[in-house]
Amino acid sequence: MDRVDSSHPVPPSDEAAEAADAYAAAPLLNCLLREVGEPTDVPGVYRLRAGGRLLRVTGSRRPAHPELLAAGAWHPLTHTELVELTAEELRRFTGQDNSELPAEMADSRDAVAALLAARAGTIPPADLYRRSEQSLITGHPHHPAPKARGGGPVAGWLPYAPEAYADFPLELLAVREDAVAEEGDTTALDALGTAPAGYRLLPAHPWQLDLVAGHPEIRGALADGRLLRLGRTPRRVWPTAAVRTLYDPADDVFLKFSLDVRITNDIRRLWRHDLLRLRRTDAAVSSAFAALGGPAAWLSDRGYRTADFAFEELAVLVRDGLREHVLPGATPLLAAALVEGFDGSPLDRLTDPGPWWEAYLRQVVPPVLEAFARYGVVLEAHVQNTLVAVDADGLPVQALFRDAEGVKLVPEVTRAAGWERLVYCLLVNHLAEFAALLAERHPDYDPWPAVRRELARHDLPEAAELPAAPTLPGKTNLLLRWTGADGADARYVPLPNPLARE
Repeated sequence: MDRVDSSHPVPPSDEAAEAADAYAAAPLLNCLLREVGEPTDVPGVYRLRAGGRLLRVTGSRRPAHPELLAAGAWHPLTHTELVELTAEELRRFTGQDNSELPAEMADSRDAVAALLAARAGTIPPADLYRRSEQSLITGHPHHPAPKARGGGPVAGWLPYAPEAYADFPLELLAVREDAVAEEGDTTALDALGTAPAGYRLLPAHPWQLDLVAGHPEIRGALADGRLLRLGRTPRRVWPTAAVRTLYDPADDVFLKFSLDVRITNDIRRLWRHDLLRLRRTDAAVSSAFAALGGPAAWLSDRGYRTADFAFEELAVLVRDGLREHVLPGATPLLAAALVEGFDGSPLDRLTDPGPWWEAYLRQVVPPVLEAFARYGVVLEAHVQNTLVAVDADGLPVQALFRDAEGVKLVPEVTRAAGWERLVYCLLVNHLAEFAALLAERHPDYDPWPAVRRELARHDLPEAAELPAAPTLPGKTNLLLRWTGADGADARYVPLPNPLARE
């Protein structure tokens, strides 16, 4: 594959700048309208609740062309002006100020511009699964800054960007055996090279190593011999949509690293408290999937390895690969990519969406509901953590789920809180996104009766009550970031329930 040259960025054309603005504006508008706006009687016109100003957009699933009513006329907003409007509205709405989030919004837009420029000079991956993982230019459709990359120079992050079709070797470290901290099955790491006697191998993400190499504890370990740098691995890995999770196709294993960069809501470290609960959580999910049977699969987070002097900074998690799980002849695809669209998507071939959607629901919904009902496992089954394998005709035949870090267990959380999170992840973040896409592409098709039928197949009181609920919970990512809440602290705004019967 052709490599991206990030050392000499090409000045964007007006057309490229407009494209970057449009990509960046859609998720920001989704947040603004969902969290602090309310629809008026005029289609496409919203009133911002704190300031009372009127904002007009085109489209619904991915809003575009924002215009503000002022002095009796509609005025188009650039992305910069939209960010300013959002900040003003949030100051009024919350009574708080925030200088970081507007900068992240601008960074996200500039990152999109850099990614579009990089993609213009590269060849998309031939492998369809990889193409799906590396396709997300918009990213999270309800986050104000989904593509922010920490505000650093483009040359620092673009070589590691999945959206630029990146692949690269890992940095290989060796940790003295008396300084190793690990739990679970980490044997896959030992196949990456050869450690000197008395040491264990510890791969590092090159971007993360650049970020933390100057930390005193790491400098000290390099100086006294507890940590050695062995160079780079001979083979290359490629980043998934999660950025910090990399796939090694040769050994068929995923490696998830700490990354001291804020991506969406969180600084993406492997936090100590999450690592220490990892084995218990993963064991519970693995046991549930084994008992459920059927084609659905869980990609187990087998274990982690790190150095005790830099526990979070240098941590790496080992996750199951695909080959032992995906059905023979099936092709796994990232659900988020199916929603956003990519070259080769089976959705592009649909003329009648009904059979495809019913097959999709039959694969995705049962394991999520059954794991909750029978084992108290709350999967983070949003589109970024769900893979769907399709057969040669593009029909869904299997769902695969990942990321133990996002899993909640009852009774560690209450059943009510677990169900609310499940509904947000599965219904709002996942199925509603697909339903909106199908309805947009096939205006005569209503996707929601099939969802109601699928929910009715399950003997779960909460699922039976869903169609009667007036609202569903929508996570408030904009307000969470503006108020500086912890990224894992979900707060919700009530959304109209599309499952409700007319």
